[in-house]
Amino acid sequence: MSRAPAAARGARLVQRVSSTRAFARIAPHVVPALDRAVHRLTRGKVLLSARMLPGLVLTVPGARTGRPRTTPLACMPEGEAEGAWILVGSNFGRPGHPAWTANLLARGGEAVVNWRGRDIPVRATLLEGEDRARVWEAALAFWPPYAAYQRRVERQIRLFRLERR
Repeated sequence: MSRAPAAARGARLVQRVSSTRAFARIAPHVVPALDRAVHRLTRGKVLLSARMLPGLVLTVPGARTGRPRTTPLACMPEGEAEGAWILVGSNFGRPGHPAWTANLLARGGEAVVNWRGRDIPVRATLLEGEDRARVWEAALAFWPPYAAYQRRVERQIRLFRLERR
């Protein structure tokens, strides 16, 4: 009987913990703040949460104020070229849609991402129908805790495709 490598066991443990309600209460207050601080200190080179999942920093004007809002987010790179990403508006399995999703919708999807230390102008598209269903299945394979997040909320978790402008 072979045992899973330590990295695989560690990844499963992180997934189990991130699926809990306690994580959903605490993480939104801790993870983004740490990511912002480290990202700023390293001049865009490091995101702590990207040690678990690929990550980027999204900057989009606020829906009401128009002021730039910067949010570190997990992402699912799409395709082989570094030019498209999927963002999952899970909000850690909390009830409301995350503010960054409303900002993208209000601003016609125009945004900038910082990916591996480079600023890249993007256009975000809210996924719907069959495209959303296909991407949702890929997202669940990529990060299984998304299923637990969806079970906890009544809203449909928003999925966005970001592509270079």
